[in-house]
Amino acid sequence: MSDLFKYMAENSSEIFRLLIEHIELTAVAVGIAILIGVPLGIFISYVKGMSKPIIGVANVVQAVPSMAMLGLAIPLLGIGVLPAVFMVTLYSLLPIIKNTYTGIASIDPEMVEAAKGIGLTRGQVLRKVKIPMALPVIMAGVRISAVTAVGLMTMAAFIGAGGLGYMVFSGIRTANNLQILAGAIPACILALLVDFLMGLVEKLVTPISLQPAYMEAKAKAKKGRTRQKAILGVAAVLLVVLIGNSVIGSMGGSKDKHITIGGMDFTEQFTLVYLYKYYIESETDIDVTAETNLGGSQVCRGALKKDEIDMFIDYTGTIFVEVLQNDPITDMQKVYEVCKDEMYKQNKFILLNQTGFNNTYTLATSKEVSKEYNLTKLSDLKRVAKKLVTGTTFQFLNREDCMKGLNSKYGIKFKDSKTLDGTPRYTALENREVDVIDAFGTDGLLKKFDLVVLEDDINFFAPYYGVPVIREAVLKEYPELENVCNKLSSVLDDETMMELNYRVDEKEEEPEDVAKDFLKSKGLI
Repeated sequence: MSDLFKYMAENSSEIFRLLIEHIELTAVAVGIAILIGVPLGIFISYVKGMSKPIIGVANVVQAVPSMAMLGLAIPLLGIGVLPAVFMVTLYSLLPIIKNTYTGIASIDPEMVEAAKGIGLTRGQVLRKVKIPMALPVIMAGVRISAVTAVGLMTMAAFIGAGGLGYMVFSGIRTANNLQILAGAIPACILALLVDFLMGLVEKLVTPISLQPAYMEAKAKAKKGRTRQKAILGVAAVLLVVLIGNSVIGSMGGSKDKHITIGGMDFTEQFTLVYLYKYYIESETDIDVTAETNLGGSQVCRGALKKDEIDMFIDYTGTIFVEVLQNDPITDMQKVYEVCKDEMYKQNKFILLNQTGFNNTYTLATSKEVSKEYNLTKLSDLKRVAKKLVTGTTFQFLNREDCMKGLNSKYGIKFKDSKTLDGTPRYTALENREVDVIDAFGTDGLLKKFDLVVLEDDINFFAPYYGVPVIREAVLKEYPELENVCNKLSSVLDDETMMELNYRVDEKEEEPEDVAKDFLKSKGLI
């Protein structure tokens, strides 16, 4: 527990920043959901025939897994805040719509008739009778949506929108339990706080005539209404300040020359983004924004197409096999030339010089398993694979140049395969729940867990050299980027990247600090 407090104290500024981002995103999403959900609930309370279709659609949306919804939103809305807010808004609609409809529909018809009898118009009945009477039920729906939105908004980190999810998913990627808790605990506290505040508001908006306090004295009722206005006023001011701060921050000044470098959601990409950022800023007068944690390479390519980022570091094997749909080959130079030509023809993307590090797939095992089964090379697996259990990612398990190819081309069929994403597969190997895992050649976790990497003596895995990908229009505007990026790429090799990744994963150094330290050590900045 003391380690956790120490970690949170050391990273308090980052945690606070992410907390503010989380509150802003959640407030915007829930606010939009209220603006949409309450009118819809009122509408279907009057037009009864529309209640089942509208609530049915809201139910269907609620049933779609959040990650699937986020994945569907990215091609339409891009990356960042917009798809995250869109997703959470959709999930927040159902409780608000249903509670608004239920609150209005459950009002005593005699009360409505009495209101009409004293001459109130239809609009006045809604404003002065129905909505005030239904407010406690409506607020209960808003309360549920707000609390749920706090948890859902952690998904925003997958697409670079920020929030506390960044700490959680970064911790999962690096097997850092302290980092996971540093993100999860504030999120839990925030959810409880939101629930408490919404409970107060729910009580405050309940008509005085429905509260026991009404029977005590008019003075208390007046005090309650005054307090209600004060709290709602403060809440409104805070909301405006938070949203305004976000908008002003996003509109903040920058240099005339500016580019955005995007990065995927794992350690090596974090470090690479900052390596290129700091070196470009050192060698040119271009201001660089780092947009990390954007998910996979497909998300980054989509962002590049939509001009949401200007450059990112991809891998030649990913482009050659996944994007261009070629059968994997092991000729590094041919792979690069094909990728360079085709990416320009198809998207006007320019591949600069590839780096010297090959982050290709590999298989790894513990020293104990290696010694027990005498495993040092991929070809050794053929004689013992039927005794071993693998722990691999979904991607590795289903790709022709990965597990399927090992099975079909080399007859390497394992006893069983467990699908594990990210860092948990390293933990499973350490606990002997699996015997072999897939990994990337420059992964710092290989060093952290002191694993044996099986030599690819059959030349099976395609080359996955890092390569900067940039939009043609950006390179035409800033031609100096080519020489600068190529110079940096030339000093990055396998040993360097594994060491840098290790420093982030095991030594828990920040990617920004690791990047700066490396560049300084090489005399580049």
